Amino acid sequence: MEIIRKKLAEGVYLTFHPARKFKTSLLSAQFVTPLRWETASACALLPAVLRRGTVTFPDMGALSARLDRLYGARIDYTVRKKGENQCVGFVASLIDDSYAPGGERLLEPVAALLGELICDPATERGRFAPAYFDSEKENLIDAIRSQINDKRDYADNRLLREMCAGEAYGIPRLGDEQSAERIQPPRLYELYRRLLGSARLELFYSGSAGPERVEQALRSAFSALPRENVQDIVTARPHAARKEVYQVSEALDVTQGKLGMGFACGSGDHTALLVGNTLFGGSSNSKLFLNVREKLSLCYYASSVYHRQKGMITVSSGIEFENYQKAFDEIAVQLEAVQQGRLEDWELEGARSTLLNAYASMGDSQGKLENFYLGQAATGNSETPEEMAAAVREVSPERIFGAMKTVSLDTVYFLRGKEAAV
Repeated sequence: MEIIRKKLAEGVYLTFHPARKFKTSLLSAQFVTPLRWETASACALLPAVLRRGTVTFPDMGALSARLDRLYGARIDYTVRKKGENQCVGFVASLIDDSYAPGGERLLEPVAALLGELICDPATERGRFAPAYFDSEKENLIDAIRSQINDKRDYADNRLLREMCAGEAYGIPRLGDEQSAERIQPPRLYELYRRLLGSARLELFYSGSAGPERVEQALRSAFSALPRENVQDIVTARPHAARKEVYQVSEALDVTQGKLGMGFACGSGDHTALLVGNTLFGGSSNSKLFLNVREKLSLCYYASSVYHRQKGMITVSSGIEFENYQKAFDEIAVQLEAVQQGRLEDWELEGARSTLLNAYASMGDSQGKLENFYLGQAATGNSETPEEMAAAVREVSPERIFGAMKTVSLDTVYFLRGKEAAV
């Protein structure tokens, strides 16, 4: 059976993935809302507070006991960034009905609990329980502060913030510490009511149940969901290349430098750029890995990512401070090699194989499938992994090199030690 996508209500969509090879079913409910500095931290806090209890199961103990009775089902809250939208909600994992003891049906009660977490949370006097709010707010602030401990992720995020300053794509998925500190219970509850009424709700199911049964279970679970003035998803505009390269240097107490380079892509040929980036730095057989890291030993790591929604490529590398210019120059040399088509036949076929294997293996993980289809829905795309794989097979070398020739350096971010100088 093929993937089925259906509109269940105003602004409520179900992506149905039939699967009998898994012993579990996966059920996901995600609100999709535009990324904004003023709401990013509050949206990130919301699912954590909702997960603390419902009207029927008012605390974590009662919720855990209910999940135990459902043969150890799990419901985890999620906060994700897809394009210029923030996706917040829950992902439930449960024993698939085909493996449930005595033929018991678990889809309906888990869907009902998911609906209650979203539509009927535990409240006190018209707002979230103060104890839940305070502890989860503290957890969020701690999570934001701890991001600096992973210097690679920190540098990657700083590059995006600098390159996309003034654009929603530069906003971190958790927002920032200052915004999180300012969140108050009335504001969070107001945001919650607004999302209930106006945000896109994306539902995803993977398992052995039939589509009619899944649809009925979810319609029942979310029957109390108010729908008014539902907003369309935000489609990201491509990043406009700067006329002059923007350079940022930051000093922290680190022993290894982090060199990030952001490139603007002038082509809209996404498949060609995807394959071109895989050649450049998107795999363990890429030019950055084999040459800058392995052959020349200029980097501890070196890789690149293609950001389809924004038409950007970003490079992430870890270097010795004194190797800044050498690494910078060699990364540029490897990009030029791809642009000019200076590569062996095995390199192009290796890049295709990397992408094709990634698309093929996606079907082996319900979590990867859910994340993929949420990303497609939240960014206004509809291709399946099979369709994307077919496009990769068909893209010609000429298209790849032509698209990569439009790639130009836009932003450079360098994280150095406090005593180091560029």
